[in-house]
Amino acid sequence: MRTSGRADEGQKYALTSDEDDSDFWGSTHEAEGSSRLCRMRKAHAECTCLEHVGSRRAMAGNAWLALLDDGATTGSYFVNEVTFVDAEPSALGTGLVDVTVTLWCENALPGAERAWDLVRTGQLNRTGMWHELTPEDRHAWLSVALWSGAYKRQGKPDEPAGQVFALDGRHMVDEDSFYSAIGEATNGPGGHFGWNLDALDDCLCGGWGATAPFTLHGDCSGEARERLVERVPAGARELVLFDLLLEIFEERGVNVILR
Repeated sequence: MRTSGRADEGQKYALTSDEDDSDFWGSTHEAEGSSRLCRMRKAHAECTCLEHVGSRRAMAGNAWLALLDDGATTGSYFVNEVTFVDAEPSALGTGLVDVTVTLWCENALPGAERAWDLVRTGQLNRTGMWHELTPEDRHAWLSVALWSGAYKRQGKPDEPAGQVFALDGRHMVDEDSFYSAIGEATNGPGGHFGWNLDALDDCLCGGWGATAPFTLHGDCSGEARERLVERVPAGARELVLFDLLLEIFEERGVNVILR
C-alpha cells in the first residue's frame, strides 16, 4: 500500500479504513504511544465523524495504522476504536483540518519506535543490532520484525528446500533472543521467523523465507543449551525450551547440527 500524494513528505504514520485502504483518513509525523493521529483531510468520508466530536458518534471504528517511509508502507498495525476527540481548521491549507484521534493498538509495543526508525531509514542493515537490547526491547524488536517482515516478504518466494543456515547461539539468553537469532539467520538483519512457539511452527510451514527440509548449524549451541532452560508447556507435557525447539524442528524436517 502506498500513500504517496495523500501523506505529505516526512509523515511517519497514516490511517486508512480497515475495509478499503484507498479510503485515506490522514497522516502525521508524531504519535504519542501510537495513540494519536493528526492532519486529517476534511474532504473524505470519515469527516462525517468530525461533525460529532465529543459524542459517541465521533467513533470511526477500526482502521489500519501504516508506518511510512517516503510515502511507502513499511509495516502496519490493525487498530480499534478510532475516535475523533478534537478538530480545528488547519493552517496548512484550505480544506485541511487538524484533529486529535485516539485509538487502541494492542500490537504497538513500548520500545518498538527505535526499530521502526531503523527500518524507515534503511539503517537496519547489519546483523547483531538486537544483541544489547533489554528483554523488554527485544520483544518489541520481534514485533517490528513481524509487522515489517510481512511487507518485505510480499511477492517473494521462499529459499528452496535444502538450504543451510548458520544459527549463532552466543547471544541466545532467553526465548526472545532465540527468535531474534533465527529470524536473522533465515531472513537477514531484522528478519522474522517467529516470536512465539506457535509462530515458529507457522514459519516452518513456509511463507517466511525458509522451506523445509533445511539445515540449521547451531554455532555455540552448547552455550545456548545451558541458557534456554525455561520449562514450557507442550500439550500435556512440560519440556525444557531448548529440547522443545529441537523437537519442533525434527517434526518439521529441519536438521539441526549442534556444535
